[in-house]
Amino acid sequence: MTEKKMAAKKAAGKQTAREAPAKAKTGGKKEAAKSDKKVRVTLVRGLIGTRESHRATVRGLGLRRINHTVELEDTPSVRGMINKVSYLVKCEA
Repeated sequence: MTEKKMAAKKAAGKQTAREAPAKAKTGGKKEAAKSDKKVRVTLVRGLIGTRESHRATVRGLGLRRINHTVELEDTPSVRGMINKVSYLVKCEA
């Protein structure tokens, strides 16, 4: 009998867990204010001999190889990433 009760509790818990996110999703959605300003970033130096965290930052910016250019939103987080690897990239506003 106790096994049946435990199984029933688990099933009930799963149902409420599935329903709860659905209710939260249908609630009032607030969209984050997106900036219309863009920053163009180009990788101008190679990553060999750089720190692992700097390599990860360059990948986080979306840069893959030398002379690869990406256009990103001008946000404080992106600015911080650019500042961290400024010796590897060229930035155009």
